[in-house]
Amino acid sequence: MSADGVPHRGMITACAIGATLLQSLDQTIANVALPYMQGSFSASYTEITWVLTSYIVAAAIMTAPVGWLAVRFGRKPLYVGSIIGFTIASMLCGAAQSIEQIVLFRLLQGMFSAALVPLSQATLLDIYPPERRGFAMAIWGVGVMIGPIMGPTLGGYLTEFYNWRFVFYINLPFGLLATFGLITFLPKTLPQTALRFDWFGFAVLTTAIGAFQLMLDRGQDQDWFGSTEIIVEAVAAGLGLYLFLVHMSAARAPLIRPAIFRDVNFSSGLVLMFAMGTLLVSSLALMAPWLQNLANYPVETAGLVMAPRGFGNLITITLAGKLTGRMDPRWLVAAGLLLICWSFWRMTGWTPDVDRREIILAIVIQGAGMGLVFTPLQVLAFATLPTSFRTEAASLFSLLRNIGAAIGVSVTSTMLTRHAQALHEEIGAAINPFNRALQALSGTGRTLWDPGTADGIARLDQVVTHQAQVIAYMNDYVLLICTTLPALLLLLLMRQPRRAPVPVDQHAAMD
Repeated sequence: MSADGVPHRGMITACAIGATLLQSLDQTIANVALPYMQGSFSASYTEITWVLTSYIVAAAIMTAPVGWLAVRFGRKPLYVGSIIGFTIASMLCGAAQSIEQIVLFRLLQGMFSAALVPLSQATLLDIYPPERRGFAMAIWGVGVMIGPIMGPTLGGYLTEFYNWRFVFYINLPFGLLATFGLITFLPKTLPQTALRFDWFGFAVLTTAIGAFQLMLDRGQDQDWFGSTEIIVEAVAAGLGLYLFLVHMSAARAPLIRPAIFRDVNFSSGLVLMFAMGTLLVSSLALMAPWLQNLANYPVETAGLVMAPRGFGNLITITLAGKLTGRMDPRWLVAAGLLLICWSFWRMTGWTPDVDRREIILAIVIQGAGMGLVFTPLQVLAFATLPTSFRTEAASLFSLLRNIGAAIGVSVTSTMLTRHAQALHEEIGAAINPFNRALQALSGTGRTLWDPGTADGIARLDQVVTHQAQVIAYMNDYVLLICTTLPALLLLLLMRQPRRAPVPVDQHAAMD
């Protein structure tokens, strides 16, 4: 479709943002409801975590073939069908009566959600001319970035004041509105019915992604490579990826065309988006337990303290959308990455008695940095890419962001646990009856921390555990800084997009 004279552009945009919010909210909205689901289904902790795992694995697997499906069946039928399927699966999740049912329905929900974000992005890129794509990616980025941030707050509110089932039922009105709007206003695209599906490529890629996601999700509980299950999943993931890469380079019509990676801007942007994915969710996953477990904030207060990150994000996403067409987007991305690093650096000095204003300031800076990166990065990555690759590229962006998020959460949580254990042992080595500081306390008659009594040992262990966790969180924030800074080097490989409109490829498979 041509971006010139697209009718009902505003309505299509609103529906695309609604569809994006549906998917991005469901990444995190169910997390806070897990304990309530566990009680309803009398499930173990391992069983209830499959409610999250099934959704993540299904969404990751089905993201890769979105480009092919959009060409084969047409973007509009795939888009509308995905929203309808997602909405129905959400209702089934809310009505589930057993752990087996909700895991199955979450699997279906993840499958249908996979196409929503890449199709929304590709649609907005198509209906806006090049000079307004910064604006289009800004409003689309609001849906992608705000959803995971607001998900836990909204999920906690619905669970606390209504029922955990409303975490899924809330998707119904938004799904119906988005479906009606897209059926009414989205232009049709011609399907290419002669295309053949790359079943072998899909099978090995599914094996690689599925095994890798399972390895990341279950690695910490299974003691990583001390478990036979994790070793098998790692081998399956590595073998599946190797076979897929060989097949992609040799097949006539592979699932993902290798020519897409010849565009330096897109390939660099893909790596940058992977790095952003590791930061987006892992920083939230660290912040929530820090506020509740170390700083002793109530759940409601913790949610309110974390909310300003969304405001900082919203402001800079809007600002970046306006500035992208007026200046080199690479400077905006660089500024955003440096702001993110600055926020993490401030967090390395946090202790549980840190002032709340300092917490909010760091969170706002972090959200602002992510907003500055997200919109210009989309414009840079798609600026030099032919339109025939657009939907396929959008699905790869979504896939790498999700895989990055999974790796980020897994690595930070593992490092947090292992650092806390090592630091507990290191600090605890100095806790003994011969420690002069403790002897001085005993001499004053204070027996609360007396290592010679059982009660004193228990209290000392509690203090040592607390201090070890504080330092472990600091180490994790240093790790996130080390993840962010190297991404700046990728900007040297990217070219500034042309300001003049780019000619549309008349043979584009998507148009």
